[in-house]
Amino acid sequence: MSTAPGRLTVDIVIVNWNAGHHLGNCLRSIARADQSVLHVGKVVVVDNASSDGSDWNLHVTGLPLRWVRNTENHGFARACNQGAALCDSEFLLFLNPDTELCPDTLRITGEALRTPGAAGFGIFGAHMVDEQGRPQVSCSRFPNPRIYVGRMTGLDRLAPALFPTHHMRPEEVPRSGPVDQVIGAFFLVRRPLFTELNGFDDGYFLYLEEVDFALRARRLSWPSYYIKEARVHHVGQVSSVQLGPWRHYLLLCSRTRYMFRHWPKYQAWLITALSLSVEPVARMVGAALRGQRVELRATLAVHREFLRWLRRDHELGPPSAPPAAARLRQTATSQRARPAHARNARKARQ
Repeated sequence: MSTAPGRLTVDIVIVNWNAGHHLGNCLRSIARADQSVLHVGKVVVVDNASSDGSDWNLHVTGLPLRWVRNTENHGFARACNQGAALCDSEFLLFLNPDTELCPDTLRITGEALRTPGAAGFGIFGAHMVDEQGRPQVSCSRFPNPRIYVGRMTGLDRLAPALFPTHHMRPEEVPRSGPVDQVIGAFFLVRRPLFTELNGFDDGYFLYLEEVDFALRARRLSWPSYYIKEARVHHVGQVSSVQLGPWRHYLLLCSRTRYMFRHWPKYQAWLITALSLSVEPVARMVGAALRGQRVELRATLAVHREFLRWLRRDHELGPPSAPPAAARLRQTATSQRARPAHARNARKARQ
């Protein structure tokens, strides 16, 4: 497909896992977007074995759409790399299926990419907003021990100056500029940089793969830039919330991989020890105070599976689905659904 002279080109990669109607909304927003400055070469949707029908018979007029359908869930990072391997434009945009571009998002992004100052940056992000246009998390700090200790203990709320949060509050980034990391919901990368870094590290199944990528890019003198004027509607956690207790298990595994790859070993081991002691205790106390028995059992199961992963995988590779956590997820779901089923049964008998 030919492009007008002077227009930049971007290929978009979307990894889908049970995103429901949001995937269609995302694709239609791309088709509606102003591409006068930043032209979409192709859109690659990598479906990670969805079971909700979100990938069925979905066609968007005028969108150069290509599908990759995996027979099993390969994880987010690996699926992103699958999609990127089919792309050839000068920029790659990794876009979550629960996002919708505003009509001017691509135009504003393209205008920012054309400025002389953009030449020194390798990764670009946009301003996330909710349905009412209210600011959402768009940027994050690179994790360090204080961030994780604060998160485990609640000290990030009591003493945020000493224990800052990982995600930056919207008021902390009031304007466009350099940041440690832009969130992965809208993650625009120069293709040569993506190639140089060999893509995302597929040792991460879910979480922190974009943080790892941004840190490796920074070390090659390719920092990240936040474009405040480019707005993206982001629902958030549409897919990950379906994982139930397994979501925290995956976060623990990704967090541990990140620490041992990028921190001094003594710091990584310290936070790992706290992850197996202080953190589960704090989570169980909170669950007990709320009267959440299922959450109590889930916390025990998740941390037990995490310990097993640590013991069996000395390379800290991508985790497989933990059976205990999966069973607890099913238990929690059935317990929440039981009252509705009971009511339906009573109505049927009447």
